[in-house]
Amino acid sequence: MTHPAISVPTLIAHRGYSAAAPENTLAALRAAHQAGATWVELDVQLLKDDTPVIWHDGDVSRCSDGRGELANLTWQQAQQLDVGSWFGDRFAGEKMASLEAMLALLNELEMGVNLEIKVNKGRDPIRLVDVVLPAVLAALPPERLVISSFDSVALAHCRQHAPKEALALGALFGSVPKNWREQCEAVEAFSIHPHWPRLKQTQAAAMCRDGYQILCYTANDPSAFDSRWAWGIASAITDEPAAFKRYLDNRQRAGQPA
Repeated sequence: MTHPAISVPTLIAHRGYSAAAPENTLAALRAAHQAGATWVELDVQLLKDDTPVIWHDGDVSRCSDGRGELANLTWQQAQQLDVGSWFGDRFAGEKMASLEAMLALLNELEMGVNLEIKVNKGRDPIRLVDVVLPAVLAALPPERLVISSFDSVALAHCRQHAPKEALALGALFGSVPKNWREQCEAVEAFSIHPHWPRLKQTQAAAMCRDGYQILCYTANDPSAFDSRWAWGIASAITDEPAAFKRYLDNRQRAGQPA
């Protein structure tokens, strides 16, 4: 059996178009779509009442007008937060996005998503997967979905929910560990998501030989990243999809391979 027939785009907008709108919001997803992105990367966690929301940090202080741990908030309390003003006045009043609302907008815009199961300190990966994954699998076709995580327990539990032909899994790494191959084989991974400055060319070559798609994060300087394309990188996950696209388009016009 094979993985879903996913056509991974060259560029994936990190947390939506997070250089143009507050990260992980519906506004950021709309901005990514308007900029021509076909896929986004987003993070999902649970609130105190098990409501799944699109959020990266373990607390709310950086990206809202509130303070405190995300895990201590109910959905009703979370909806009192302004998660847009910190980024710019025109986003004042933006609300934290529920997973349900984000999935609906992804379908409306016909976009794909690399959804990270974000297991912050003290959180239960099994509970997170049990709440999130059924909703995601019911909402999105397998061709528009990659589930990723740094957490090996979360990835293994995702695989128990669905076989590899129905669900593509991505293994997230900072520095690629020596046993990366064993970790990926254990969950029948579709893709590997390394921190791009730490990825070695020999590692990329081995990953390509093994048939993995390589999705590098978070690449925001297209000229600095440029040499990595020759390593067989499938996608750059970037805060700056429009700038990256302009750079790649200019290269193509100059007759240089992407």
